[in-house]
Amino acid sequence: MSAILLDSQVLHYEVLGRGRPLIFLHGWVGSWRYWIPTMQAASMNFRAYALDLWGFGDSAKVQTNYSLKKQVELLDHFLGQMGIGRVALVGHGLGAVIAVHYALEHPETVDRLMAVSYPLDETRIHPRLRAGNPADLVDWLLAKSPLTDPVRVEAPKADPQALAISVAEVMASAPREICQNLTRPCLFVGGSTDPALGALDLDATLRCSDQTHAILLEGSGHFPMLDDSSAFNRLLIDFLALGPGESPRQLQLKEEWKRRVR
Repeated sequence: MSAILLDSQVLHYEVLGRGRPLIFLHGWVGSWRYWIPTMQAASMNFRAYALDLWGFGDSAKVQTNYSLKKQVELLDHFLGQMGIGRVALVGHGLGAVIAVHYALEHPETVDRLMAVSYPLDETRIHPRLRAGNPADLVDWLLAKSPLTDPVRVEAPKADPQALAISVAEVMASAPREICQNLTRPCLFVGGSTDPALGALDLDATLRCSDQTHAILLEGSGHFPMLDDSSAFNRLLIDFLALGPGESPRQLQLKEEWKRRVR
């Protein structure tokens, strides 16, 4: 277990691999741990970090740190303390919101970002997510399997107020309009059967910015990295392999494995 102190509070993180830095940010249910299969896939070419946000996992639980502003500052201070310069970000749910906000505030630092299960339309956030306890949401969002066990183990560690405060702020922040200001390449990824946010609106993401692209994984829900880890991991590797200046809009699901996610 790795940890650092930020403003005298414990921030937990884990790291795998060597190479260019890549940061994984978890969502409203779970912790860093469900990123392990994806981190392993990326660790051949990247130094993959996964953080526990304030209020989740083994990081400190202080309610004054649960705002989006404080979570974005967490990422900024972590990068500074670790001496990480230019970085790629992969965020899921709440983590996707934080990644987008960070990319807007620090475009010089972000090489590219993948926003997974991003709440593009705040009106479609299910009331159950807005009012739920993280530990009670797991069975609603995930089928039982060995791959999803880390979410079930880690979800009870979260402070329900960390979920409630951040969801309320997202609903008041006009997330679609925020995305229109993105200047860094961004790939939105969503599941077609996401019960928490609904299916990703592909047309709406394309209207966000000429730097954005979107791919919908058919048959996946709120956790596409667990619902179809093979397809998700290959998509991530292809996105990370795009050269400088290449638009994510040229990225498509490979034909030889596209059929597996329909």
